[in-house]
Amino acid sequence: MMTQTATRSAVLSIGRVYCDLIFTGLGHLPVLGREIYADGMEIAAGGGAFIAAAHLAYAKRKVALVARLGTDSLSRGIEQQIRKSSVDLRFVEHAEDAGPQVTVAAVVGQDRAFLTRRAGPALPATLEEAFDWEEARHLHIAEYATLHEIPDLVSRAKQKGLTVSLDPSWDPTLIYDRGLLRACAGVDLFLPNLEEAEAITGSADPQVAIRKLSLAFPTVALKGGAEGAWLMSRGRLIHAPAETVPVIDTTGAGDAFNAGFIDTWLSGAAEEASLKAGIRFGSLAVQAAGGAKLLTAGE
Repeated sequence: MMTQTATRSAVLSIGRVYCDLIFTGLGHLPVLGREIYADGMEIAAGGGAFIAAAHLAYAKRKVALVARLGTDSLSRGIEQQIRKSSVDLRFVEHAEDAGPQVTVAAVVGQDRAFLTRRAGPALPATLEEAFDWEEARHLHIAEYATLHEIPDLVSRAKQKGLTVSLDPSWDPTLIYDRGLLRACAGVDLFLPNLEEAEAITGSADPQVAIRKLSLAFPTVALKGGAEGAWLMSRGRLIHAPAETVPVIDTTGAGDAFNAGFIDTWLSGAAEEASLKAGIRFGSLAVQAAGGAKLLTAGE
């Protein structure tokens, strides 16, 4: 029989999968009643669960996507990209009501605006099978909305002996929920960005916000984009600066950061190494339109 260390190293990444329509080269955002034109457009597989999984696979970490995918033409189109990522798709449920699930991203400089349509429930029929996977060691929840729809998700993962990470992700209907932290009980690694941390804690100061969040989670990694990132673990606060790279599109950069951080964290590396790995992966993602586009181009 193989040892537990040999058999349990894989990550389960759960969340919705989107077809991202990304418009770049815009001088300003659209306004009602007027048409504007983009210099560029990409159609890319998106959603934090897939983008994080693609970057984990890039890091040579075994990772399986736990998600629902539609049977419509847009869903079938992005599935072709997903299959180029080396992500294990054995726990992807195909269902008619799971699509089309689309996000339109308008990119202006280094900022973005999003318009999203969700489809069907988030709970995949494959979840229990995924939890029974003998290689699974860690569950990454790509957005709080998934946990909100599947409230026993963390407790079920813990019963299987998995560690758990969560990116709250921006959802204006949920991010200000006073019960959010209570609903996240049991999460080992919390991965917000500055805007999300401010919404949850009420503080725009990253050091104040991360200290507040550390009262609820053993480890908090706070993403600050061009300001770098902060880590709070075991009472110790660390900051690492951002890398200087050409920025095409920041969509999915936070999810790529999550992947780099989780992979290094699971390897037992020092906190500084995990933080720098997150920044390195986030820097890779911003250099193309679509958070995993560089990893699914088939080059």
